[in-house]
Parts: sequence; C-alpha cells; structure tokens
Amino acid sequence: MGLRQLVIDAWSWLNYKPVMAEAGRPGSRAFPELAKTWVPPQELRRLAAYKVLASYDNNQAGQLAATGGDAGALERRELGDAANLVDTALGYLLGSEQKVAVEGAEHADEETPTPGAAEAVAVQDRLRKWADKELLTFRVQQAERAAVLLGDSVMVLAWNPEKQRPTLRVYDPGFFFPQWDDEDDDFPRKVHLAWELPADDDAGLKARVRRVTYELGPISEGGEEDGDGSAGARTYPWEPGRTSNVTCYLTDAEWLLEDLKSGETLDRLPMGKAAFRVRVDGTELNRLDLMIDFVLVVHVANTIPDGGEHWGRLVLARVLQAPDELAATDSDSSAASATTGTPIIGLAGARLPVDRATGRPQELEVRAGAVWQLGETGRMDALDTSPQLAELRARVDHLLERIAANSRVTAAGLGTLDATEVPSGYALKLALGPLDALIGMMRLVREHKYRLMFKMVQRLDQAGRAEGWTAGETLPARLAWAPHTPTDRGAVLEEVVKAYGAGVLSLETAVMMLVEAGYPIKDASQEVERIRVKAEQEAAARRGPGEGDDDQEERDDPRSTGASATVEKASAREPVSAGR
Repeated sequence: MGLRQLVIDAWSWLNYKPVMAEAGRPGSRAFPELAKTWVPPQELRRLAAYKVLASYDNNQAGQLAATGGDAGALERRELGDAANLVDTALGYLLGSEQKVAVEGAEHADEETPTPGAAEAVAVQDRLRKWADKELLTFRVQQAERAAVLLGDSVMVLAWNPEKQRPTLRVYDPGFFFPQWDDEDDDFPRKVHLAWELPADDDAGLKARVRRVTYELGPISEGGEEDGDGSAGARTYPWEPGRTSNVTCYLTDAEWLLEDLKSGETLDRLPMGKAAFRVRVDGTELNRLDLMIDFVLVVHVANTIPDGGEHWGRLVLARVLQAPDELAATDSDSSAASATTGTPIIGLAGARLPVDRATGRPQELEVRAGAVWQLGETGRMDALDTSPQLAELRARVDHLLERIAANSRVTAAGLGTLDATEVPSGYALKLALGPLDALIGMMRLVREHKYRLMFKMVQRLDQAGRAEGWTAGETLPARLAWAPHTPTDRGAVLEEVVKAYGAGVLSLETAVMMLVEAGYPIKDASQEVERIRVKAEQEAAARRGPGEGDDDQEERDDPRSTGASATVEKASAREPVSAGR
C-alpha cells in the first residue's frame, strides 16, 4: 500500500478534510466543476479551498463531510459560528466608515498652506465624488468580506465612456488566474479572469467558458505616433516628458466546452475557436489597446503572504476545526436535551393497557398528568441526562474561548466576555490587544493595495480626459479607516481643549483628532473655517463699536478670539465618560 502524500502549501491547514487530502485533483469528486479540462492543475488546491470555506459560510460543512464518507455529518447542527466569526472580524476591519484621503489636503486651510495643498484638496474632492457615484463603500464591503472569508478578493477597474468615469467591480477570487513570468515581480504582467457559463436550452446556448485577459505588451507598430513622430511609443498624461513602449491589451472571448480537448487549459485555449465579445460601439475585444500602461486588476490579500506566495490567509484558517467540533457538540447537546426534557423511564410491575384490536400492550407516553398503576413491588426509574447536558454546554463555552483566543478576535471582540470580569478600561484595552494587532496587520496589507487602486482611478480619469483632470503626476491617495474599537470621545475632547488652549496643537490638528474620535464632522476644513468665523464674530462683539485696533495681535490668534471658548463649550455639553 502506497504512502499518503503530505502536501505543505498555503492551504495545508485544510488537509484534514478528505476533499483536500487528494494530492492529484483535490475536491474533484465533491466539486465536479473543478474537474473541467480548462482549469489549470496548479490552481486546483486554491479553488477547492475556496469551495470548502464557502460551505462553512453557508452552514453546509456537514454536507461536505458527507461527500467524504461521513454519513453522520448530515445530522450535525450548524448554527452559523463560522459566519459569525467572519462577520465580526469584518466589522472590526471596516470600522464605522471609510474615507478617501489625499496626502497634503489636510494642510490646505492652514495660515501658510504647504505647496500643492490646494491641488491635493481638489483631487481629494474629485475622488470622493467618484467614490459616492461608484458606491465605493459598498464595493469595499463586498471585496473585504471575500478577503476575510476566503483569504483573497479581486477588484477590477474599467473606463466607462458613457458615464465618463472609471467603474469598479468585485469578482470572486476563484475567477482570478494571474500569470507570473517571474516570481520576483511585484505584479503579474498578464491576468486572466475566467468562469464557466452554464448551458441555456431556452436561449439555444451551450455550456461555455468565458475568459477576460489583461496583458501588458509592447505597443503595436501599427499604432499611433506620438508628438516626436516615433512609432510604437507614446507619452502618457501621468508621465509627461517620458515616452513608453508598453500598453495594456484587453481580450474578452468565449469557448464552447465541447470544443476543448485535454491539455487545453486556461492559458492554452485555442484562439481559432474563440468567439470574441463586442463592445456597444461595435469594437471587437481582441487585443484591444486600452491606452494605459498598467493592468486594471487589484488583488487584495487578507494577510501578508509568506515568502514566495501570493495568496492571503483567512481569519478562520487556524481554527477551522473548531466549528466542526462545535457542530458535533451542539448535535450531542440537542440529543441530550431531548432525553432530559422527556426522560427515558423504566417501569417494573406496571399494569399496561392492552390494545383490544391486537391484544398487545400499548406503549406508554410520557406526558403531563399521566397516571400509571404499579403493583406492590413495582417501581419507576428515570434516566437523568442533565449532568451530561451541562458538560456539553460547558464544552461549547470552552470551544468558543479557544476560537476567540487562537483567532485573535478575543472574547471581548466576540462579545462573550462578561463585563463584570473587566475591572477597568485599561484592563479592557489589554484584553483587546490581540484584536488590535490583528486589525493593524490586516489594514497594513491593504494600505498599498488601495493606494494602488486610487492611483489607477486618477490615471484612468486622465486617460479618459474626464472633467477637471489634467496631465501631471498622480497624487498619493489612501483609504482612511475609522477606529475599530469604541473611542472615549469625552476624554479625547478634554485632551483637545487642553492641548489647543495651551498652544501645543493647531486648530486643524485639533479638529482632525475630533474627527478620528467619531464626532459627526463631515469636512474638517469646513469645520475649521466655521470655528474661525465664529471666533472672529465673538471677538467683534466683545470689542464693541468704538474699540480701536490696538489689539490686532490678540485678534489674529484664534485661541484668544473665541475658538478655544467654542471648543470648551462643546466640552461642557459632552460628558467626559461618554463613548461612541
């Protein structure tokens, strides 16, 4: 008998599942769609892992275990513990809101704004308007839930000539197939998005596979000439003064599954049998020059990948067996509660009623008000399963504690921590320490990806000549996250009042601290302007109509003209211990 193969890779934590233990074609029996000839063999482990994780999110892990030979798994009770952990981690990652922030925009309202601050504000306003129109918050939640659940998510940008703005769509990471020419590259030069389209008998369509390809390559010699007359090169608006011979080509085509032979995998599909899609304007999407020098696909990993890897790890990765244990324990607990509420009773010396039709004794039913006649030596014994039921419930609590600790979401984060066990706010902060580290790591790995996405958005606007966008270098923009845990707003406000009154903080910084603490301030720069205007009005009212201008220096200092008093009034209205 041959030895079982031991596979160690980014999905080794799933090897305990029979569907993942097959080294050759994992999951092919449980997921027939993975047995298609066009699926690259090197991607089967990843795709099978996504399928397994989706089953946990939909309370179908028992059904999946049954396909591996565990017939009793169909009777397991799954109560959404895995999905709850995913949604809890997602909520902490996203915080209460996300905003687009451009570096330098926060200095535009200072008395001496930094160079480029006005331009940064203008770019920030345009990006925020784009985010509102494109439902960025909704798209981010779509992408991030996939990343937290599966370990990866994919966002794709495109220029929409009708809307005159870039569009953003989120794809299942199982559709994402990057082609790495060199493992040392930061980004792939060629990316496939592929999925299978089922047959539609009513429409007369056969089963087919669709593949959308973005590929960087040299500019075709038949293309346009740039300003200096050189063919095969162009100057992009985000890099004025520099020519480039690289562009991105888009190909969107379909193949009938019946036309594909063995060995014709995703990256080897026969182009002679392809049916290319056509745009609304009639352009065939066969190596269409997009007039940009970057691939419009952003892959977001949930964690920092290991060296040589490109895929992230989900929150459930190291505790995935715990939901299985919880389901089994809940099933046992349900069975024990049935015998506790309606116990098994043994009777001796009882006179059982007889069925007149058959002449056989009738079965007794345990119900309220039932009376059984026993003989002189008769007795009744009841099976007490309540101790076992209590032990099973204690085991559920133990498993939840292990999940909270090993996933780093913590008991305080899951909401299972008893508030009476926390002696102080500092103790609660220590209890949330692992969660802080987890969210910090998850946001760190996303920082660069969202910066990259906003860079692409700006460059698409420049390439499409959208209103307000001119040629020039793109400005660094990021996605700003709100605090993931509740903030003591009263304490922050008290700190801001003292620091600003002492002159160690500027008004702009003070307002930004209030924004980060969760105060309902829509725009920090506008709030600063309103505070200054109100301070000047209060100062003018105190001076009176006949007062001179000898105190000009005092009036120029916002702290001496009512701005600090305005913040102090807000402090008086806000309880120091209030939280968000």
